[in-house]
Amino acid sequence: MEAQQQKLDVTANNIANVSTNGFKKGRAEFADLIYQQTRGAGTSTGQGTSAPAATEIGLGVRLTSTAREHAQGELHNTGNQLDIAIEGHGFLPVTVPNGTTQYTRDGALQMTAEGKLVTSEGYAVGGDITIPTDAQTVTISSTGQVTATIASDSQPVELGQIQLATFANPGGLEGQGGNLFRETSASGSAVLGNPGVGGAGSIRQGMLEVSNVNVVEEMVDLISGQRAYEVNSRVIKAADEMLGETAQLR
Repeated sequence: MEAQQQKLDVTANNIANVSTNGFKKGRAEFADLIYQQTRGAGTSTGQGTSAPAATEIGLGVRLTSTAREHAQGELHNTGNQLDIAIEGHGFLPVTVPNGTTQYTRDGALQMTAEGKLVTSEGYAVGGDITIPTDAQTVTISSTGQVTATIASDSQPVELGQIQLATFANPGGLEGQGGNLFRETSASGSAVLGNPGVGGAGSIRQGMLEVSNVNVVEEMVDLISGQRAYEVNSRVIKAADEMLGETAQLR
């Protein structure tokens, strides 16, 4: 019953984040516990005979991991020139207040009062890219090059380069909340590079990647988890009734 409750918790978190930009759904994975063995396979059962199969009783189940599925989410057109979506592999490196680098798939970028390019939480993106206050349009190419058109200059001004980070094992990244992931020993070190190079995805300006949660699948998981929880509770009730009958034997 505890395992099914944990599965429902993962499902509930997926459903809660169905509208979260760049969210990657979780999946509860389980393993059976050790077995109480009363007779091993191959044990002698008589003269010249042996048991073809073991006699063993399982002792339950445990949660082994809540793996993330890093499948591509749908790309929605927003028309906002500061919105970007990653099509393919990779994460945007962002600098958090403690000075460390974390990673996100949420490309809903904004500008500070000084023109600095940041995430919706105010974390700097792409190092130190600053957009002039008199910029008329901002262009972010599929390879991450950021340029702006200024009224006083007929030629676009290059502002900086957005790079993407890729990992040998993205499933090993640790979720930090706020659409952020942290590098771990399981994920491997981040490999920085320009979009479209070395296996990194490309950037789509004016679009956002939405959550990869499928509501129908989550509803099915919710129902199956609820039914499994209910059946497990009935097993406990049945076992209790059987012990009660045994206690009343004379």
